[in-house]
Order: sequence, then structure tokens, then C-alpha cells
Amino acid sequence: MRRPGIVLIGAMTVVLTIAANPGRSYARRGASTDNQGTIPVGGTARTYLLHVPATLKKGKPAPLVLVFHGGGGHARNMPKFTQFDRLADQQGFIVAYPEGLNKHWSDGRGLSPADDVGFIRTLVAELERSRNIDPKRVYATGISNGGFFSQRLACDLADKIAAVVSVAATMPEPLVTVCKPVRPVSVMFMQGSKDPLVHIDGGPVARTHGRCVSLAAASSFWRDRDQTSSTPVSADLPDDAHDGTRVHRDVYGGGQQGTEVVVYTIEGGGHTWPGGPQYLPALLVGKTSHNLDATRTIWDFFQKHNLP
Repeated sequence: MRRPGIVLIGAMTVVLTIAANPGRSYARRGASTDNQGTIPVGGTARTYLLHVPATLKKGKPAPLVLVFHGGGGHARNMPKFTQFDRLADQQGFIVAYPEGLNKHWSDGRGLSPADDVGFIRTLVAELERSRNIDPKRVYATGISNGGFFSQRLACDLADKIAAVVSVAATMPEPLVTVCKPVRPVSVMFMQGSKDPLVHIDGGPVARTHGRCVSLAAASSFWRDRDQTSSTPVSADLPDDAHDGTRVHRDVYGGGQQGTEVVVYTIEGGGHTWPGGPQYLPALLVGKTSHNLDATRTIWDFFQKHNLP
């Protein structure tokens, strides 16, 4: 007979695994109809989904937004989870949803041995060639493991990525010591104060998935690298949703080459995509705030920043 303690540990492992996969449950309600592409990287076939709005002006280079799924998730989860396709149709940019190997990204915490930075460099080059991507307007965002990986791209692919946004992610501890971007990078964070998997004060990620630094430390890291103002322009967003969350914004401007660091602290928010679905009960992942539309806010941030 199994002892209750062993059963409880097993159940908690399952719960944490599911909870760490934002969009997984929600994706089952409707699969993406975006086109799938495959490119070889170091002898491995890497795949991605691509959304190209029909309304794009022929011959005019378009911005590219790379959207990364969380650990344990899939690219197919993300179009419906984030609603980036719909915004791309309205605003005129291309969206790519890369697929991680073994459902994870190599963000510095040892979750994957794959050459994910090489994958993204190859993917961007291929899309610049085949889809008339504007090389000065390539951006990266993601949630959880995808948000941590976006931070690695800011460190290792700053010559290609104009700006990054991390949702429900700060920076992996091992990445901080080796991050040496070749240029200043504009960075935005969206982090819930009640995220049970990625704690706002840093420490273990989902108990067994390495460690991250605090939101304050991650913000300070990029402010130092970009040489932004040390004093933010701060604001509290209106509490229109009345859902038990509040949103505070800090903007550190004046960085080199026009960079800035922006921090959205979701007071009462969990391991979720603001404005997105409550993909699992709040008891497991925390609350989803509807006082902030993450997708629209991310795009507004990206529009302000190009490669020099």
C-alpha cells in the first residue's frame, strides 16, 4: 500500500507540472490554424508556427514578434492564449511561435540542452529572407520558461532582438552572471506579486526548476546595463476590473540608444497572462488580472523600440 506522504508528493508534482504550463488547458478548446514551418538547426529539425496577416502591404518590411510558450507547453497553445494573431491582423506585424525541444527552452537553468539561441538566430534570418521582415524591428516575449528565455535572447542575441518582454518571469540566477549584451536592450517585465511558481522575491522556480532572481534585481540589472534613470516615472492603473488585483507601473527612461526598462507589478496577480484566460484555478496558479491587457501593452512597448 502506498503511504499517504508518497501519494501527496506525487500529486503535488503533477499539479506543479500542469500549473507551470500556461495555456496548456486553454489550448485544448481550439487549435491554432497558423502555418507550421520547419528549419534545420545543427542537424535537428526545429518547428514553429507563423501568422502572416493578409492585410500586410506588399513590399513593405513588417515587424516580427516572437512568442515563446512556457515550460511543458507547445507553440500551438500560444495564439489563442495570447490573442497575438488578432492584434497582428489589426496592427500589421508578423507573429512566430517557436516550438521548444522536449517542451522547454534553454534559458540558463539547465532545462534543455538544445541550441535555442542558434534556432532563433536561424529562424529570424530565414523569415527576413522569405517574409520580408524588418531586421530592425524583431521582438521577443513569452511567459514563464518562455519569459526567462526571452531574457536570454536579450543577453545573447541583442544584435537581432530590438526589445523583450517577460511575463511571469524575472531572470534565471545563472544567466545574470554571464549576460553581456552587445548593445543596450529595452526590457519590460510583468510579474504577479502572488505568483506561486516564480516568486517576485526570487528563489526556487516551481520548487525544482532552478532559481531566479527577484523582480527588483532583474530590473536593476537592465537599468545598470542600459544606464537608464534611477528614478522611475510611476503610476497606478485604474482598477476597472475589480478582480482583486491592482497594477503598478514603473518606467525607467533615458537609457543609452533610447532604451528603457518598464516594470508592471500585478498586485495580487499570479502565474498568468494579464488580460488572458484563467487557465487553471486561482488556487493553483493565482489570479489573472484584467486591469491590464498584456498583449496590447507588449505591442505598444515594442513599437517604441527599433535596433539602431
